[in-house]
Amino acid sequence: MRIIIAPAKKMTVDTDSFAVEGLPQFLPQAERLKAVLQGMSPKELQALWKCGDAIAKLNAERLERMDLRRNLTPAILSYEGIQYRYMAPGVMESAHLDYLRERLRILSGFYGLLRPFDGVTPYRLEMQARLPADGCRDLYQFWGDRLARRLAQETELVLNLASREYSRAVEPHLPPSVRFVTCTFGEWKDGRVAEKGVFCKMARGQMVRWLAENHVADRADIRAFDQLGFRFQPELSSEDRDVFLKEPA
Repeated sequence: MRIIIAPAKKMTVDTDSFAVEGLPQFLPQAERLKAVLQGMSPKELQALWKCGDAIAKLNAERLERMDLRRNLTPAILSYEGIQYRYMAPGVMESAHLDYLRERLRILSGFYGLLRPFDGVTPYRLEMQARLPADGCRDLYQFWGDRLARRLAQETELVLNLASREYSRAVEPHLPPSVRFVTCTFGEWKDGRVAEKGVFCKMARGQMVRWLAENHVADRADIRAFDQLGFRFQPELSSEDRDVFLKEPA
């Protein structure tokens, strides 16, 4: 089993907590994207990033001095979003980190597919960004089936804890031999499952932690997840989707 998650926009540098264990597998492609970004004007970059002046300035400065091989942070510690706070890898036991090392993969518009202890540097590039590169109209076309093919070499089951923006870079390209199971976290409202962004991110991070703590390796065992008030709903689930609803407070 491989677990896929999305990155976070906010990133940090931490070269002390854990050692970097290698470089990203798709570093040549990241170098190419770096060159494309560095060839853009500040105005073009801000439009691509869809952000305010302060964030654009910060990321333009990062881009100008970007080095993809030195002063790197393990990917698992580099992202600072809600999902990563609930995952809390910085305080995990070594056995749980070993689980993540083997099974967790982070999707990235810039790096493609990251292992937890691959060394990365702060960047800003969402998967849905309309960045033309190497004759491709956007990043989905740029990455093509590369990420799915790499995952298919590693496993026959992909557990999707990523947002739609990122999972669509993988799901359409997987061979039939690889099962793709998505976990949905929501509330029952007006006769349907309603998903709220913050709760989804919290649950995804908490599930990664729970999977690691319990060394879960089989699809059936995933359904025992019961953290943050979520419970598995068999009547709403299907062969390729496990639905968890948050119980009323």
